[in-house]
Amino acid sequence: MNKVEEMSFEQAMAELEQLVGQLESGNVPLEESIKLYERGDALKKHCETKLAEAEEKVAQITKTADGEATGAVPASYD
Repeated sequence: MNKVEEMSFEQAMAELEQLVGQLESGNVPLEESIKLYERGDALKKHCETKLAEAEEKVAQITKTADGEATGAVPASYD
């Protein structure tokens, strides 16, 4: 299994969807379900972080008076 923090958004989302499918099937023993749930929770948090970072970058795009993008301003991480 890949480390969650090293995964791209797409990788994490794909694995999360797979885990949800396994859990929804009802064919997973209780102990394994708990492990899958914990992994899924970590994946969900990772995806939320990646989305927040992307939203911050989009918010930093600068525009001209005509509304056209002129570039991006680096996001500040105070």
